[in-house]
Amino acid sequence: MAVKLIVGLGNPGSRYQWTRHNAGFMVLDRLSHLAGIPVAKKGSSALSGEGFWLGHRLILLEPQTFMNLSGRSVAEVVRFHKIPCAEIVVVHDDLDTPFGRVRLKKDGGHGGHNGLRSILSDLGTGDFIRLRIGIGRPVRGDVVDYVLHPFSADEMQSLATVLDGAVDTLESLLIDGLEKTMSLYNNRDYLTP
Repeated sequence: MAVKLIVGLGNPGSRYQWTRHNAGFMVLDRLSHLAGIPVAKKGSSALSGEGFWLGHRLILLEPQTFMNLSGRSVAEVVRFHKIPCAEIVVVHDDLDTPFGRVRLKKDGGHGGHNGLRSILSDLGTGDFIRLRIGIGRPVRGDVVDYVLHPFSADEMQSLATVLDGAVDTLESLLIDGLEKTMSLYNNRDYLTP
């Protein structure tokens, strides 16, 4: 049975826990709880967990190297388990997607995201699936400051719904495949009841 690797990107430590840049960790934590796969095993400069969910063998991975070195952990796990790039899903925050939306995408570049840049560099390819968690762009101010600040109070009111939507998207991806999931979920707005 093929192993699917689901990577949540973020920065380790309580200082960054509720920051926009940690949206990938937040989704993976939600998935870990729902699937009953604890992400607690230390190794490969990451926290990980292995188990079965919806008939698939999954490895859930949260690199603990800080965002700009995430690729080191991912590449090590990919090599050890011989995971094809097509079986990798990277969950990350995305400035170009409005808050309240999630989008699936296959292949592509890093779009300025340092975690993706590191993974692309260490894997030598961008041939993996990305689940982009919308955080929107700041109206004014520095982008780095924006992504490293916690979600606003208004955003926190809706964050659980957005994270559940991201997990629903992953569930559909495993059951229905990429194309159908993209058609069902890529334009959904989780802020609208």
